Amino acid sequence: MTALHHPRGTLADGDDPVLLTPDHAGWTYTGLRVLTVAAGGTRTVRTGEFEAFVLPLRGGCTVAVDGESFALRGRGSVFTRVTDFAYVPRDAEVTVHSWEGCELALPMARCTRRMAPRYGPAEDVPVEVRGAGNATRQVTNFGVPGVWDHADKLNACELITPDGNWSSYPPHKHDEASECEVVNEEIYYFRIAGRDGFGLHRTYTADGAIDVDTAVRDGDVFLIPRGFHGPCVAAPGYPMYYLNVLAGPGPERSMAFCDDPAHSWVRDTWAGQEQDPRCPVTTAEGRT
Repeated sequence: MTALHHPRGTLADGDDPVLLTPDHAGWTYTGLRVLTVAAGGTRTVRTGEFEAFVLPLRGGCTVAVDGESFALRGRGSVFTRVTDFAYVPRDAEVTVHSWEGCELALPMARCTRRMAPRYGPAEDVPVEVRGAGNATRQVTNFGVPGVWDHADKLNACELITPDGNWSSYPPHKHDEASECEVVNEEIYYFRIAGRDGFGLHRTYTADGAIDVDTAVRDGDVFLIPRGFHGPCVAAPGYPMYYLNVLAGPGPERSMAFCDDPAHSWVRDTWAGQEQDPRCPVTTAEGRT
């Protein structure tokens, strides 16, 4: 079985922190690149059979594709602001220029339809506060169905978990077509605030074939081919961010999932708890 946990640096491609294709992951649809662009520098990316989002993690840039150009203001870091972004289609040559230097995530999905490029303003991105008590977290729904419908296969969202809180909880899965779930391959890309910061992540299957509890650190990648995943726990003192990238074979984009029935009762307890006032952590205007 392909390794599920990829510590920072193990997926590097030269100076770029992450290059993960479906072939590397041992599946069919979902991939991720993380690129660096030096101050005043330009990078060219050919998307091939993949559609992608251009999502600033740090800094801003301009994105030129198919004769259009989008200026992305970006952000200081994933913990400072909700960012604007761009959608770029398959079979495209994408040129990125940064006046200040930047780091970009390119969540991507193998697809068949070629769609036009499009700009996503930060001000239009819904920020959801999910859960309650120490399971309160922020979900930034920039690339999910019903919010962003301009994609063929690709789904993506961001989460920020305040230090000491739990997210991706109750554990859930999306590995079969059923009344409550669809099949999706999923990537978690982690950023952890604070020097020497860390968090915890769990993935497991009912048959015991996968049973992983691991410490995750800044820049780590975790693959979810199947099974229940969650919780992600932000250690006290170290807020946690992760980018979720999902795609699958279904004819319509969906992020539907099923909870682990052993733990779904936890959702019912949230009605009697207050949400953590630290959430939302960020908006398009900056930190709250």
